[in-house]
Amino acid sequence: MEPTLKTILITQARTGSTRLPNKVLKKINGEELLRIHLNRLKQVKGVDKLMVATTTDTKDQMIVDLCAQMNIPTYRGSEDNVLDRFYKATKAFAPQWVIRVTSDCPLIDPHLIEAVLSCAQVNDADYCSNVLVEHFPDGQDVEVFKFSALQQAWEMATLNSDKEHVTPFIRKNSTFFGKTTFKALNFPCIADYNDIRMTVDEQRDFDMMEQLIHHLGTDKDWLTYTKFIINNNLKDLNADILRNEGYAKSLQKD
Repeated sequence: MEPTLKTILITQARTGSTRLPNKVLKKINGEELLRIHLNRLKQVKGVDKLMVATTTDTKDQMIVDLCAQMNIPTYRGSEDNVLDRFYKATKAFAPQWVIRVTSDCPLIDPHLIEAVLSCAQVNDADYCSNVLVEHFPDGQDVEVFKFSALQQAWEMATLNSDKEHVTPFIRKNSTFFGKTTFKALNFPCIADYNDIRMTVDEQRDFDMMEQLIHHLGTDKDWLTYTKFIINNNLKDLNADILRNEGYAKSLQKD
């Protein structure tokens, strides 16, 4: 087994999106969204290992192949039980800290990830994210939690909605919601940009991503992209798409 790591950064990726199939492999300027995403993640400081957690579906071999080109390790697990996939991807390394992002956020800001990680570590929080209060643009979601919290969630979660997503069990049982199991903190935003989308769930989101990358490239911070959307009246291109629709559907099935 590898020596104990302090911090592991894991992003989820799969090709089986229902609303926009193969979205993470769609290209802008000749680069797959997943490649753009991973190149930004490679810039995050304070991370001991970067990994992609994908599924055992044969179609996701394309994700494994792309990651191999970039020398990024992958773990393949359950498509539906994402908590199990995430936990098993992580447990062999038994890190102190786990950073979770998702690959439908191509322009995730590496410096924002570092800031949320620092907030978690300085405050010794079991869970720290910028999504407890959804003021950052959708597509800049960062969650940091202790491996011990992830393990506890994996052992105790029973609802399908808690297994189809990685962190609801931790959030629901945290101090942020008046519970005592996990100490949770929200990383605050400078203003409320909840109506800005730079994630990719539908074709309109991809159109937005094309606009951002065409005009600004792939190396800007989250606020630069946000201001461009606002100043160029692009917000209405995709602002009416429901945030966290996948989790809402999971709750309905419980």
